[in-house]
Amino acid sequence: MSPHGSHNGWAIWISFALALVLSVVPMPPFLEVGRPMWVALLLAYWMLYLPHRVGMASAWVLGLTLDVLYGTLLGQNALVLTLIGFLLQTLQQRLRMFPTWQQAVVLLVVFGLGQLLQLWLYVLTGNLPPPTFTYLLPALISALLWPWLFSALGGLRLRLRIN
Repeated sequence: MSPHGSHNGWAIWISFALALVLSVVPMPPFLEVGRPMWVALLLAYWMLYLPHRVGMASAWVLGLTLDVLYGTLLGQNALVLTLIGFLLQTLQQRLRMFPTWQQAVVLLVVFGLGQLLQLWLYVLTGNLPPPTFTYLLPALISALLWPWLFSALGGLRLRLRIN
């Protein structure tokens, strides 16, 4: 064990596994439209607070896993999560200084860009979703969940001394 505390990297991957399960658990159709972007939320947290442990490669692998779980074109979700990861990695120093509500606003924009890229990829592959603004609803709900997820994962990170 290192003198600076435990590393506990397993907790990061268990949280990602839980996010993957939450991404595919069945929901009623009226709630399915607003399903939060669980994997993107956890990716955002771990990339912001442990950038040396979770990075672009993690985003790509998680995206490929989502592609397999959803049965979509291989690389579609990987591209979206990699874009989100790139934007978060670029903004990481500034975002950590913001209060939680401002982080949520920035994440709304980042997740919204991810959803728009997803929509563009659906159009390119011929899978046209209904053209409404409800397509951006998951980004909004994810941004609204950010303060609670931030608090929960922050407590977990401190309690398990994840570094």
